[in-house]
Amino acid sequence: MTKSIVVTGIGATSALGGTAPENWRNLLDGVSGARALEHEWVKTYDLPVTFAAEASVRPEEVLERPVAKRLDKSAQFALIAAMEAWADAGSPEVEPERLGVDFATGIGGVWTLLDAWDTLREKGPRRVMPMTVPMLMPNAAAGNLSLHFNARAFARTVASACASSVESIASAYEHLQLGLADVVIAGGAESAIHPITIASFASMQALSRRNDSPETASRPFSVDRDGFVMGEGAAVLILETEEHAVARGAEIYARLVGSAVTADAHHITANDPSGAGAARAVRQALEQAGRSADDVTHINAHATSTPVGDPSEYKALQAVFGDRVHDIPVSATKASTGHLLGGTGAIESVFTILALRDRVAPPTINLVDQDPEIPLKASSSPQPLGDGPQLAICNSFGFGGHNAVAAFASYDD
Repeated sequence: MTKSIVVTGIGATSALGGTAPENWRNLLDGVSGARALEHEWVKTYDLPVTFAAEASVRPEEVLERPVAKRLDKSAQFALIAAMEAWADAGSPEVEPERLGVDFATGIGGVWTLLDAWDTLREKGPRRVMPMTVPMLMPNAAAGNLSLHFNARAFARTVASACASSVESIASAYEHLQLGLADVVIAGGAESAIHPITIASFASMQALSRRNDSPETASRPFSVDRDGFVMGEGAAVLILETEEHAVARGAEIYARLVGSAVTADAHHITANDPSGAGAARAVRQALEQAGRSADDVTHINAHATSTPVGDPSEYKALQAVFGDRVHDIPVSATKASTGHLLGGTGAIESVFTILALRDRVAPPTINLVDQDPEIPLKASSSPQPLGDGPQLAICNSFGFGGHNAVAAFASYDD
């Protein structure tokens, strides 16, 4: 028998705010988190891109100093978002052996690694911190969340580039369906706004070059889009079986009704232009949910604002929804948050869940001149979702040909 899986807590930190409510409020208000970078290294390395969407929260002001010192910034963000989500869920009482962690990152502790390299070159091996490897390893966030919340069922790490955190949510769904846990802490985090990552993404022509206008640089579906804006932060969902949630009297945001992952096997960085792999992921997520394409009322698109990626996603959606795709409210929230890489699917899942709760699709800011080749129902203003049961999908696609889709339904459905 298929179990009903529900969302009972959410947490998020990004350039739009330090909490999920602050992120949601600023998203609906059309705020952009992109700003000019004020770090000295921007000038030192003469970077071609001089802006990003840095997280607004200062981890050292939220976490206890001994805790913050042993974590890379990406894991700091993970813990901040997880603490918020856990409290939001009512700090559920659950046996440690029935509490799991499914967490994601695209890169891991890049700042820790590269700072350690500088220390090694400048001061020698004796000055490299003994905690360097435990801080930079990709599973650092999952491991530290397991320690903090005493989660002993499992602590799994997913690293599938920009599809990572939707894959972690899919993994959590599977673990709950298999009866391996009653509650799972799921999500993703990233902090990779570093000279090397900026230089690399810029070299592959993936980043917007609008240095004179950071706030309007990310413009998904626009005819003049020229790349994404790097972001950072984390988001977390508390997922549990409905039986467990109801028994403890939890407030429920939404249902996680299906998920799917596929692979393009096309190119290490480029999307398959046909969108075939992404379309399969959408179909499989809906099939797992026991729903049809006609049931979908909202889409949170991956939509990175790249010349190649956006039309590929449109083709995938058109293949699944046909002409109806032009009538479904679509949101491209990276225009506001920037691209959180391994954390992006988690924060976009939070936005999808809140869209279902409030029955409103958040705006796609900077959408002034929509590409006629991508005629989706996107808007620079919030779009009402209407009455009745709601079903939404959240898309995430990543380097390596990874495609991941999560399907959420309103709890009244």
